[in-house]
Amino acid sequence: MLTATFFLQAPQQGTGIEFYLMMGLLMVVFYFFMIRPQQKKAKDAKKFRESLQKGTKVVTIGGLHGKVVEVTDSTILLEVDSNVRLRFEKSAIAMDNSQQLNEATAKAQ
Repeated sequence: MLTATFFLQAPQQGTGIEFYLMMGLLMVVFYFFMIRPQQKKAKDAKKFRESLQKGTKVVTIGGLHGKVVEVTDSTILLEVDSNVRLRFEKSAIAMDNSQQLNEATAKAQ
């Protein structure tokens, strides 16, 4: 009986302002929780790649660990073992190796 009266009731007619207000609020939430943090992370990664120096231990996005031997405008030369050097694009560098180790020890404690 209760469901029958629920279906017989007329839908509420509201002004368009409520709809647009909710859509605007939803866009603000998406911006602050999804778009802005992603932009900040990309900015930090770009800043890190630009600050690479000779001797820095890094990890590539493929998981290869190595030490920076040479830095050019768009590429870096990594020494991954004795007399084994590989050239990578700067965009292939994920993080500083010491930063990764610090995060791992912080999680363990």
